[in-house]
Order: sequence, then C-alpha cells, then structure tokens
Amino acid sequence: MLLPAHFFKCLADETRLRCLLLLQRRGELCVCELTQALQMSQPKISRHLALLRTCRLLQDRRQGAWVYYQLHPDLPDWALAVLNTAADGLVGQPMFAGDAGRLTGAAVCPSGWTDDEALGALKPA
Repeated sequence: MLLPAHFFKCLADETRLRCLLLLQRRGELCVCELTQALQMSQPKISRHLALLRTCRLLQDRRQGAWVYYQLHPDLPDWALAVLNTAADGLVGQPMFAGDAGRLTGAAVCPSGWTDDEALGALKPA
C-alpha cells in the first residue's frame, strides 16, 4: 500500500517530479525520450526511474534494447488525482513546458521500431 508520506517524498525531488509529470501526460516513454526532454544524462534519469519503480509509482517493460516506463496501474486514485492536478497546474511553467516541448521534437528513440530493427540499429557499422 502506498503511503501518502512516501508518495510525496518521491515527488519532492525535481527530476522525479518532472519524469512523473511527463509520464502522466504521455502515458509511456522510453528512457531515451526522458533523457532528451529533461536534458539530463541517461544514468541520472535511469537512477531516478529505478527508485520510482522500486516505490511502485512506475512500471517498466523492455522492448529490444529500450526500456519503457509508465505510471503503475495500481496507483491509488488519490495519487493519480495529485499527479493530474500538478500536471494541470504546472503546464505553463517554463521548466515543465520546456520538458514537454523537447519531448514533441525529434525523438532520439525509435519507439515505433520492431525489436529486430532496434537491435540492428545497435550493431556497429
């Protein structure tokens, strides 16, 4: 069971909050998409996503070489309401608007690729 104090402690970190709000708006994102949107290194983003997954705020899935994250389907209604309210209220704030804007630009992650295409792209030329 997710305790409110634990939930809000996870939201207290700016990187985790930004990740959660992007995922709340977009549904599912790859680590590379979050890296592009937040303009942070992959290890930093992955560390925060792992913590959010451990806290059961996020769920992940692998597709080839990529890992995709989404809000955990078992999040309580009150937690979803908090995220929805925060996303609605912060939509015009420069930091959050910038994150969303960078996400709608050219993605560095080929999320529409099949596993074979994704693995082929990783092979040295």
